[in-house]
Amino acid sequence: MIPVQHSPTSEGAPPRFRLLSALSYCAPLLVNGIVLPFFPIWLATHSFSDHEIGIILALPMVVRVLVAPIVAMIADRLKERADVLLWSGGLSLLTAIALYWTTSFWPVTIVYTLQGATFAPYLPVVESIVISGVRRWGLDYGSMRVWGSIAFIVSTLGGGQLISRWGGEMVLPVMVFGFTMTVVMAIFCPRIGPTRRRGQPINIPAATGSGLREPHLLLLLIGVAIQQSSHAVLNAFSSIYWHQLGFSGAEVGLLWSAGVASEVTVFFLSKRLNRRFNAWTLIRFGCAVSVCRWILFPMNTGLAGFFLLQCFHGFTYAFVHTGVQRRIVATVQETQESSAQGAYYFYVGMAMALMTIAAGYLYALLGVVSFYVMALVALCGLGLVISAYYLQPQRLLSGGKTREAT
Repeated sequence: MIPVQHSPTSEGAPPRFRLLSALSYCAPLLVNGIVLPFFPIWLATHSFSDHEIGIILALPMVVRVLVAPIVAMIADRLKERADVLLWSGGLSLLTAIALYWTTSFWPVTIVYTLQGATFAPYLPVVESIVISGVRRWGLDYGSMRVWGSIAFIVSTLGGGQLISRWGGEMVLPVMVFGFTMTVVMAIFCPRIGPTRRRGQPINIPAATGSGLREPHLLLLLIGVAIQQSSHAVLNAFSSIYWHQLGFSGAEVGLLWSAGVASEVTVFFLSKRLNRRFNAWTLIRFGCAVSVCRWILFPMNTGLAGFFLLQCFHGFTYAFVHTGVQRRIVATVQETQESSAQGAYYFYVGMAMALMTIAAGYLYALLGVVSFYVMALVALCGLGLVISAYYLQPQRLLSGGKTREAT
């Protein structure tokens, strides 16, 4: 499990911290549950080409990864990190409204890129607040994070039904509703004060010195970023691909929801998994399943087959994400928490942006065969993760284990 810190004082968690943290995850993932699977369909409805869709989806990722670490470092120095969420949600809401008046390539690209910049810090800052609660009061990360995944499922299933009935034009109204909820939750998000310097995790060594500059952590984040970028073709073109195979909007929503439902299962079982497997095992296994998933994806196995492949998402994302969070907690101090989350999102976002641009050209050239390329990408990420494991400082404990094996 994610290790906890003994608080320097004897206070417990603020009232309703778990509830408000769970709802704070729900708001941004409600947005993602519409934007990720269905915004490409909105673009296709307006006759954008595969190349244009790839560029429109990728540019916000580039801007996002440049903005998120900077804002995250600022958040670490604020009295209340949650204050960042209000302007992030508010400005993002304005960009969603602006999309009503943009239907050609450059206006859509500019507005959607601005949305990527304004929304970039929202989830990393929520993540840093929750992880601080885990450190200080020994709360269970998975039990709070899981509700964001549930919100994604509800959003995706509901969005699929709306699109089946009224078409791709329903994407924008639901997007506006989602961003409105991010503003509401920015007001009610837990406010727990600035990050702390005192207190150390139990069962792991004190996070010291270089922290974010630890070579093994940097290589791990890069390796995971490459592995996560192998989802680019899935994110950008799977909905279009399934529509071409004759699946309805509701069935596409069901397939996306299956992936997130598998995340929910992993987060619900996180305590048990973390007691049995260390972080490195979760990450390596998730990367290996990615390779198998993309090899199988081009095969038209029908709704049931794609449903099963989508269930692999619990391994290819949730296992890896949970493992990385544990490694961050074991390596950096709480004073660097938002910065660490920003760095994580930077590497993943930059790799995803570049791969999404490439995905537009790959899909136009190769079609679903592009997933075989994604299998090679995931394999490269796995190789870097294995290399990062062997770069850990070897501080031997009794029994021959390392302190860094958490």
